[in-house]
Amino acid sequence: MLGRKKDDNVIVDRAEAGDAPDAELSSVSRTTAPKGRPTPRRNAGRKGPVAPAPMTAAEARARRKTLSGPKLSREERKAQSSERRAAMAERRERMMAGDERYLLSRDQGPVRRYVRDVVDSRRNVLGLFMPAALTLLFVMFAVPQLQLYISPAMLLLMALMMLDGLILGRKVARRVDEKFPQDTESRWKLGFYAASRASQMRRMRTPRPQVKPGSSVD
Repeated sequence: MLGRKKDDNVIVDRAEAGDAPDAELSSVSRTTAPKGRPTPRRNAGRKGPVAPAPMTAAEARARRKTLSGPKLSREERKAQSSERRAAMAERRERMMAGDERYLLSRDQGPVRRYVRDVVDSRRNVLGLFMPAALTLLFVMFAVPQLQLYISPAMLLLMALMMLDGLILGRKVARRVDEKFPQDTESRWKLGFYAASRASQMRRMRTPRPQVKPGSSVD
């Protein structure tokens, strides 16, 4: 018959031939074919009884209140918000001041601090990108007759920025090799880190610059 498996036909033939007793046939018929991998247990990953789902909206609200803890008064919520804002402001201030405990992973370490100092002590052409681009766009919309000269000016600015970025990257790599000869970090990464910091306006750099422009960095 269509839809009947081969194993079932074999069991039926054996039953008709009388080769096996009924108990053996019943045990064979309950045996499933192997699937090539162990069957996962249904209770795998469970760590205790699971609470039944709420049946009504009232039960859901009651469960949320229970899980959220005691209800706070208006003054207590304001106090918590103030404490949270103060903690965030303190963390940000410490990060801007260069505290290693609050810096991002990309800014941590003495090598990255040294690279930042080298960039901040230098007057970079890369830092002129944002103000120069905004100025050129304003001039282009204010005086449409100058649009013919805007594109060459932008191309010239980009060429100067690329040249300045290459010079800065080589300078950073050379000075890091001199000061940290045991450092194994890629010089390309350090150069890109220096160029990305130099392309930002000085007041927008994170963390805040610790050296003045023109100062010497050992």
